[in-house]
Amino acid sequence: MIFKQFYLPCLAHASYLVGDERTGTAAVVDPQRDTDQYMAFAAEHGLKIQHVFLTHLHADFVAGHLELRDRAGATIYLGAAARATYKFTALGDGARVEFGRVRLQILETPGHTPESISIVVYDLDSSDTRPYAVLTGDTLFIGDVGRPDLRVALGWSAAQLGGLLYDSLHTKLLALPDESLVYPAHGAGSLCGRSLSKETVSTLGEQRRLNYALQPMSKEAFIQVVTADQPEAPGYFTYDAVLNSEERPTLDQALEREMNPLTVDTVLGLQAAGAQILDTRDSAEFAAAHLAGSINIGLGGQYATWAGTVLDRVNPIVIIADPGREHEAAIRLGRIGFDHVAGFLEDGLGSLRARPELTVKTERLSASFASELLSSARPPQAIDVRTPGEYEQKHIAGSLALPLSGLVAKMETLPKNRPLLIYCAGGYRSSIAASLLERNGFTDVKEIAGGIAGWEAAKLPVRAGQGLL
Repeated sequence: MIFKQFYLPCLAHASYLVGDERTGTAAVVDPQRDTDQYMAFAAEHGLKIQHVFLTHLHADFVAGHLELRDRAGATIYLGAAARATYKFTALGDGARVEFGRVRLQILETPGHTPESISIVVYDLDSSDTRPYAVLTGDTLFIGDVGRPDLRVALGWSAAQLGGLLYDSLHTKLLALPDESLVYPAHGAGSLCGRSLSKETVSTLGEQRRLNYALQPMSKEAFIQVVTADQPEAPGYFTYDAVLNSEERPTLDQALEREMNPLTVDTVLGLQAAGAQILDTRDSAEFAAAHLAGSINIGLGGQYATWAGTVLDRVNPIVIIADPGREHEAAIRLGRIGFDHVAGFLEDGLGSLRARPELTVKTERLSASFASELLSSARPPQAIDVRTPGEYEQKHIAGSLALPLSGLVAKMETLPKNRPLLIYCAGGYRSSIAASLLERNGFTDVKEIAGGIAGWEAAKLPVRAGQGLL
């Protein structure tokens, strides 16, 4: 048996290839939408990808099942409770897919979603009764379990799914041997759970001992625990969950339509018609000079997640990137199903050298100077765009808590006649926030360089406690 985990840090997403050397057959579980790595690995090991499984209809990314169907001729498998517009094989409890000396056996494990399954992997050369591993999708994570509140928009209550999740964990997964390896679909940084570990593999026995959600408790107590204090889910989650159930263009087809080099005048025309200008450069470079009205979401951070949170799915997107990185920017948007890219500014910001009147700057103040301004007779309003939990731990006195995820919806509550001073942890989120505010008519917006980390490095005081949301 050949077993390979692929991990995509920017989406905290794990996918898997399981292959059999003797028959040259492979299965891929929960693939990302850009599938070159699976094809390359299979070719390197003399394998043909004949099967592709989704443990559920993912909400946080668009999976690559249709891409592997079209590229490799793979059969698509979903849980028996799934509904989709493309052809797939439905798998219920106990269903098996075997190739050579590999057996993949299905456990229906609803809870995170109604159609969730887990896949028990047997290496038949080692044992046909003791599993090698279980691929748990978003049902069981390392240190956490899948959140049950992401299907509310589709008619399921968090309490309903929380009860199903409890049963799935206790009657299905915890019935497996303690030495079974646990391989989930996500790690730390994913919004599909609350406190996921940075580890990407564990054992069932270790999770039984250490995972807070697997400790002895009633079903009612479990539902309370797993539905409390979940992070806000981006608006694109429901969109992606539905998209994963539909026939749609493949990523290659989308990119072929999107990779259009655009002149400055064409970009300006699109912007005037409502296009979203997405500048993917580093936040410091963006602050130094950018096209007026553009939004900064740097490729160096959780680019796709924030793009899905602050951009809309209606107006076209124009990419501004360092030359040579336009394709990467579009692929990473495609991973969340944002296929409405109109093109990219040819030669990036370099094309604006002869048009300096089109560019603006965002001031980034040192922590010490920001402190002086905040202590002045007419101070700016400091805005903390981190999460509520981060704010409660420590924040700058007098700052308002307005998490970036809710900024667009609550922007009208901010004063336009008072300077605003934006900060986050280190500068990535504050740059997104400042660019959104400037795009929406706020004319006096500055950032604290280095965020609260820079503030503390300057030995300036912080406070703890709740803020105004």
